[in-house]
Amino acid sequence: MAFYFAQLLTGMANASALFLVASGLSIIFGVTRVVNFSHGSLYMLGAYIAYSSMTVLPGIIGFWASILVAGLAVGLIGIIIEVCVLKPIYRAPELFQLVATFGVILVIQDMALFVWGPEDLFGQRAPGFEGVVEIFGERVPSYDLVLIVLAVFVLIGLWYLFTKTRVGILVRAATQDREMVSALGVNQSVLFSGVFFLGAFLAGIGGAAQLPKGSANLLMDFGILAPIFVVVVTGGMGSIWGAFVAAMLISVLQVYGIRFLPNSTLVLMFIVMAVVLVTRPWGLFGKPEAAGDHGSQGPPPKPFRQLDSSGRIIVAVIIAALALVPLLGVNFLSVLFADIIIFCLFAASLHYILGVGGLVSFGHAAFYGGGAYVAALFVQYAGTPMELALMLAPLGAGFAALIIGWFCVRLTGVYFAMLTLACAQVLWSIVFQWDEVTGGDDGMLSIWPSTWASEPGVYYYLVLVLGVGGVLVLRAMAHTPFGYALRGTRDSALRTEAIGMNVKLIQWMAFVFAGAMAGLAGGLFVFAKGSVFPTEMEIATSFDALIMVFLGGVQSLTGPIAGASVFTLLQDWLSRFEYWRLLLGLLIIFIAILLPGGLAGAVGQVKALIDRAPKDEAAP
Repeated sequence: MAFYFAQLLTGMANASALFLVASGLSIIFGVTRVVNFSHGSLYMLGAYIAYSSMTVLPGIIGFWASILVAGLAVGLIGIIIEVCVLKPIYRAPELFQLVATFGVILVIQDMALFVWGPEDLFGQRAPGFEGVVEIFGERVPSYDLVLIVLAVFVLIGLWYLFTKTRVGILVRAATQDREMVSALGVNQSVLFSGVFFLGAFLAGIGGAAQLPKGSANLLMDFGILAPIFVVVVTGGMGSIWGAFVAAMLISVLQVYGIRFLPNSTLVLMFIVMAVVLVTRPWGLFGKPEAAGDHGSQGPPPKPFRQLDSSGRIIVAVIIAALALVPLLGVNFLSVLFADIIIFCLFAASLHYILGVGGLVSFGHAAFYGGGAYVAALFVQYAGTPMELALMLAPLGAGFAALIIGWFCVRLTGVYFAMLTLACAQVLWSIVFQWDEVTGGDDGMLSIWPSTWASEPGVYYYLVLVLGVGGVLVLRAMAHTPFGYALRGTRDSALRTEAIGMNVKLIQWMAFVFAGAMAGLAGGLFVFAKGSVFPTEMEIATSFDALIMVFLGGVQSLTGPIAGASVFTLLQDWLSRFEYWRLLLGLLIIFIAILLPGGLAGAVGQVKALIDRAPKDEAAP
């Protein structure tokens, strides 16, 4: 019994730092409705700044002063992010805010690399709390108890702030009705900046407080990102008590899971979140969403246009140019353009549910990687020829999307996105841990095309036919009656239901179709590379697809093709520089603020200016 109590205290200590960071994210979302992906970067900066401060301020006073300094410094950085990056796009669709803060992650990563270097930096132990204490005969690190007390102190402080002070009451009011608060004369700009300072301050405190238990390193941001989102969503977006309870629940279960179910620890928190969201779609302490809760969408998107005669000619010219690539006799170009075509299909499949259907998915890589693994498994264990495996890949991915989509389409907004992430992580963990079948982290090797397609040039033509064909099918589906119905669910679900359409069924069917097309892209990928690894199903791959769609333009059917092409070429070129993340992050932020229509939108704007130029000149 004493051992289990000690494990409980360990879980609560782990939950304390998690709660500090998650509470800040929850506060920011509650007021601004911004899902801040860069919150993990603020946590990382807190650890780095505390490390630097502790080298200057020694002793017990210096230790706690360093934690406070880290929180204040990160709070100021949070204000800079809010003013420079988010304030210009508060009224933009939610995806723009998500991707813009992802660009901030890349910028902060390389800035931290430049300032502190790539090595792990180990901070000092907390003075006076270096040892252990015995509780019921079990040894527990004394600093764990300090973290638990700190979390409870912060929880009480936040409760007092939001219930007993005028500022806190305004913040609570803003979480429920921002427009009414603004109508009462409250300066929303100042309120938002203050909330960002508080949220970033808590993230900095969390990172600094965690330093004695680990190190400051460049992996901290992504390492904490998924757990804090799981905690916030499980507890209920905008709920401080929800964040506290969810952090404790998930961290304690993780500790016991390591003891009793070690193979479950990779996905245990995602399973908990999935169960909570399926049974209570708005989280443990959250409230049902009202229309417009998740970001201001601004004016309705313009209808997607079908290609005119000049557009069809341009497409035909591009396809003809792609067909000439193998004739150049450079295998590298055939491989590069095959990758671009595959990623175009992958991005186009995500755009179908995101741009056409308005459903932001954080787990689309599950179907892309799932299709690759379906093809590889059939080839390796059933001796299936490539031709049949390429047909089974979209069927397998579509079946996975059928099951996952049944649960996910019940939710909306960030809850939908996080449930897709949870389901994708479950599939990833199966692939990662089932060594006997999937090869685990070593992947599946020697999955090559059939003999007739073994030459790079020949396989390139196969990719060209299936990849371009898949993109054209996705584009054509957007202009079918089903595509129009899907766009109706995006623009106004209530009106779509009012005219007798089943909104959830339409979204579910679209989700399955997009998953199947992503599976086709995955099938083409595995034969192009001759292998597949669990990385193809990771969160980072899903985010890559989101960035491709965003770069090209969400409100254009041409957007994912342009975005995937540019993103693939940029990755190949920028990766030669030491600080390539900084450049890519700045580019993403620049497009989010100045080119909200993406590359395709920018081209459309230039074309519109050119078309108007003769009229302007002819005007008297």
